[in-house]
Amino acid sequence: MGKGDDTRARVLAQGLDIASEWGLESLTIGALADRAGLSKSGLYAHFTSKEDMQCQVLDAAADAFAAEVMLPAIALPRGLPRVEEIQERWMHWVTDLLPGGCPLIAASLAYDDREGPVRDRAVHHIERMVGAVERAATIAVDERHFARDLDTAAYAFEVWAIVMAYHQYSRLLRRPDAADLARRSFASLNARAAG
Repeated sequence: MGKGDDTRARVLAQGLDIASEWGLESLTIGALADRAGLSKSGLYAHFTSKEDMQCQVLDAAADAFAAEVMLPAIALPRGLPRVEEIQERWMHWVTDLLPGGCPLIAASLAYDDREGPVRDRAVHHIERMVGAVERAATIAVDERHFARDLDTAAYAFEVWAIVMAYHQYSRLLRRPDAADLARRSFASLNARAAG
C-alpha cells in the first residue's frame, strides 16, 4: 500500500468515526479535513464531492462490518453456529466497535425518504447485510438446524428488527437490559426457526 492509499485509509477511518458519532450529514469536507489533519484541498484528491465522500465512508463501514461480523462467523461450522455468531458479533458491532454506533443504521434512518446516491449506497449495503443473514439461515436449513419450511426472508427480517431494536435500546434509550433482551429475542427466534 502506497502513501496515498495509507492516507486514504486513515481519512476513511476518521470519516467512519464522524459518521458514527454525529451522523452522515455531519460528515463534511471541512469536518473531515479538521479531524484528519489535512487541508480541504488535500481531501479533494480523495473525494470528488461531499456525496462521494459519504458514499465511500458507507463503503468503509460495510467493509468493517464484513471484517468484524461476517468473516469471523463464516470461519465457524455451517448452520446454527454461524447464525449465532453473526447475531452476537452484530450486537458487538452496534455498541462496542464504533464511538456512536452503526453508521449504516444511522444512514438508513436519515436517508430513508431522500433520493440520491447516499441513500442508494445505504440501501445496497443494508440489503447485502440482510441478504447474508438470509443465506446463513438457508445454510442452517440445509444443515437441518432450522426447519425445512423456514421462510428465510422472514427470518432475516426478524434478525434486522432485533438489531434495530437493540441499537435503539442500547444507544438511544440506554437500557441496561438491552443486550439481555436482544439475546433472548435471538434465542426465541432461533428456537422457532428450528421448528
